[in-house]
Amino acid sequence: MIYDEVLKGKNITLRMVELSDCNKNYYDWLNDKETNQYMETRWSEQSIESIKDFVTSIRNSNHSYLFAIIYDGQHVGNIKIGPIHPIYKHADVSYFIGNKNVWGRGIATEAIILATKFAFEVLKLNKLQAGAFEQNVGSQKALLKAGYKQEGIFRKKVFLTSPENYCDIYEYGILSSEYKKELP
Repeated sequence: MIYDEVLKGKNITLRMVELSDCNKNYYDWLNDKETNQYMETRWSEQSIESIKDFVTSIRNSNHSYLFAIIYDGQHVGNIKIGPIHPIYKHADVSYFIGNKNVWGRGIATEAIILATKFAFEVLKLNKLQAGAFEQNVGSQKALLKAGYKQEGIFRKKVFLTSPENYCDIYEYGILSSEYKKELP
C-alpha cells in the first residue's frame, strides 16, 4: 500500500520505498552475507529487477506497507508492516538496516517505534508481532527497547546455513493498549 506522508522521528524519517530506491546500495545489502544472515532473501541471489518486483508488489498490495528508513538524508534500510489481517487487526513487523556504517546507533529501535505508532494510530491495528533469530541479539534488544514483549520461543524452527544448524525464533509482540505507556 502507498502512504503519502513522511513519518518523522528524532533521528530518522520513514517514507514509502520507491522504485528509485531499488539501486546498487539496496542490491548490495540484500546480497551481503553479514547483512542478510537473518533474512529470507539470503537463500537466493537478488537482482535489481527482483528488488523492483518486490517493491512494486508491496506498493500494489492491500495488506502491507514498506517504508524506507532515512538517516542523515540517506536510505539506510527498510521496515515493513504486513501482512495486515483485515479482521483481527494484527500484522507482522520486519526490518533491516542495510548500511553497516550506521549499525548500533538505535536506528532500528527508532524505526520500530515510528512504525508501531503508525500501525496503532493510523491503521488502528490491535497487535504487532515480530520474530528474531536467537543469535540476532541486536534485533531482540531493538524490539524490547521499542516496548515489545517476548511472547514465546519457536524451538528449532529455522536454520541459518544448513539443516544441521537449526535455531530458535524468539517472538515479540505489542498491543495497541500497551504502546503509549511502553514506547519511549
